[in-house]
Amino acid sequence: MPEWREVIALKKTTLPIKKGKPVFREGEKVAGIFFLYSGYVKVHKEWIGQKDLILRFAAPGDILGHRGLGGIDHYPVTATALEDCQVCHISNDFLESSLKANPNLTYRLMYFYAAELQRTEQRMRDMVHMEVKGRIAGALLEITKLSLTVTRQDIASYAGTTYETVFKFLTELTKGKVISASGKNIRIIDPARLKKYIMK
Repeated sequence: MPEWREVIALKKTTLPIKKGKPVFREGEKVAGIFFLYSGYVKVHKEWIGQKDLILRFAAPGDILGHRGLGGIDHYPVTATALEDCQVCHISNDFLESSLKANPNLTYRLMYFYAAELQRTEQRMRDMVHMEVKGRIAGALLEITKLSLTVTRQDIASYAGTTYETVFKFLTELTKGKVISASGKNIRIIDPARLKKYIMK
C-alpha cells in the first residue's frame, strides 16, 4: 500500500555487502529479514566434513534470512555475496507488526514460503534420486540461466558432490562440445544434450 512505502523507507536499512562477505552467518542471532537489491548471493549450510552445501542462489528481488523467522533464534544458514551487493534490512519487530497490519503482505509472504518449500523438497529429492552427472547438469543449467559466474567448488557444493567429480564431468562435456569453458566462464553450447543427463 502507498502509505506503507513511507513507513518502510524510515524503518529499513540499506547495506552494501562486498564480494565474498556474509550478509549473515549460520549460528548468528536472528536480526531480521533481508531483501536483495542488486548482485547475487549464495545461501549455504555447513555439511559433512566441514564442507558447504549450497541450497540456492539468490538474485535481485529475492528474500534472504526468512529461514530465521518463526521463533528460531539463530540463522540456520549462511548468505555470502558472490559479487558486490546491496541489501535492504528489515528488523523482525517491524516485519511482524507489518504482517499483522497488512494482510496482503502476509498473503504474499505465505505464498513465497510455500513456493520455497516446494523448491527445497524438489532439490532434496534430486539429491537423493538423481545421478551425480544429472545433478551437475542441472546446476549448470540453473547457474547459466541466472548469468552467474561461480567457481567449480561452488558448482560442486550446489550439486552435492566433489570438486574432482565436477572437474572430470566438465572436461567430458567440453570434449563432447556440450559446453565451452574458459576460467570460471562456462557457456552451454548444446542444452538439449545437457538436459538428457537430468532425465537419466
